Amino acid sequence: MAPTLDNMEHDTRPPPPSSPAKQGFALLQNTHRDMIQATAFNSYGDRFASSSVDGKIKVYNRYQDGTWNLCDTWGAHNGEILELQWLPPTIHPNLLASISADGRFKLWAEDPTVAPLKGRRFPTPVWELRATSRGTFCSFSITHNPSTRHTYLALIERSATIMVYENDEPENMANWTEFDKFLAMKQSDIPSRGDEASFKVQFDPNLEPCYNAIRQGIPKDALSMIVASMNSASIWRTREVVHSVSLGSNMSKEFCCMADLRGHRGLVRDIAWAPGNVRGFDIVATACKDGLIRIYEISTPGSQPSTQSRDYTSSAVAQPIPFQKPVESGKPSGIGAGLAGAREGSGSAGAGHVKHVVKEVSKLDAHRAPVWRVDFDDDGQLLGSTGDDGRVLLWRREPSGSWSKSSELAMNRSALPIL
Repeated sequence: MAPTLDNMEHDTRPPPPSSPAKQGFALLQNTHRDMIQATAFNSYGDRFASSSVDGKIKVYNRYQDGTWNLCDTWGAHNGEILELQWLPPTIHPNLLASISADGRFKLWAEDPTVAPLKGRRFPTPVWELRATSRGTFCSFSITHNPSTRHTYLALIERSATIMVYENDEPENMANWTEFDKFLAMKQSDIPSRGDEASFKVQFDPNLEPCYNAIRQGIPKDALSMIVASMNSASIWRTREVVHSVSLGSNMSKEFCCMADLRGHRGLVRDIAWAPGNVRGFDIVATACKDGLIRIYEISTPGSQPSTQSRDYTSSAVAQPIPFQKPVESGKPSGIGAGLAGAREGSGSAGAGHVKHVVKEVSKLDAHRAPVWRVDFDDDGQLLGSTGDDGRVLLWRREPSGSWSKSSELAMNRSALPIL
């Protein structure tokens, strides 16, 4: 008999002998009735969530004998679910976030007292956010700082609007405040309704910026993210800004664009930021519709000249485009002021003046088809990718800094039953 959720932690049965079919990858019968749109593992790798176009989420548990069992299924959204993400266990043991084409972001907390397979282990969401009337959420990312106990949520809409929220009470995940709101691209470049669009956002997985960036003046508590907006991608960091008020001055943080990742000839489908920035520079990857995977190194050399050749250089003078600034007579609009590099109320540029240098170290084309997903391992030395060709390719970083194909994963045709 399969172990129940109550005795899962006490299951000490030895794993069964390995069979040829189970030595490699095997297909799992997911029991979804429509196409799977998103999947996510938790931090420990023993829980797996999948979502479908029909708006349902399924959660599976992995037991000590290596089998995966369905824990629960529930109708989470009224449209296709685009992304899933488990929150870190330092916040909550089992907290799952999701966004859907119905224009809603939801945060689900598990109730372990409910029996499995009842459809009620993840009851009503603990927090819910609705997109603006113009569009829907396209992507989100969540990061948590265990030192400050602050959690940050970034969402990007189809209107290219990025909204960042902050929570400083892990015990109360329903209490979120708006941290910043800005446009990721020029207003004139935002796609119209009916046009194909691609927007992604991901926080830096490292707790702090790399040490070279800190040496050049970026604060240790600065937030960093990579944003994909249509045919382009960019690096954003927070900077400290002094606002003058009648009773003195007020300090706040806002995001500004630090570097552009150029060279894409199609929609940027996915982005990834490599963990492990002890190397002194950052590594990011993009998956593009033109069939190429591009890997960039972002460094902050400061005033020291470098002898290495670089493909792209960004001096980080571009400012974030303010969101819905009022138009005043004789003055540029908020968007025009943002493009001109003057954000209203910015008295101290802080990290905005740190020079970021972007180098394209590898351009990988083994898929020879549009690429949809890229992701790094926990060390930032291995990159996985998949595309329309149906293959999963693994790329490894060479000592020279370039990336080359390491292996290719293939699935067998046998399926593991759901117990």
